Amino acid sequence: MTSKSEFFNPAKLSSRDKAAATDATARAIVDAEAAAREKKTEKLRALRLQQEAETLPVAAPPKKRTASKSRSST
Repeated sequence: MTSKSEFFNPAKLSSRDKAAATDATARAIVDAEAAAREKKTEKLRALRLQQEAETLPVAAPPKKRTASKSRSST
């Protein structure tokens, strides 16, 4: 059977230690999110470049010119 002393730290942490622990945890979370965002961006960029390379640029069909009526000199 477990006791309370195994789960709870009987020693009090100083406010400086608490702040350092919170800061380290927050920085780790932010760094992990930034790494995941950069990884996703690189993946999407590679897919976009691959898709652009696979699709051939289709030239727009030339517009048909209507024959203009020529003025006849009389």
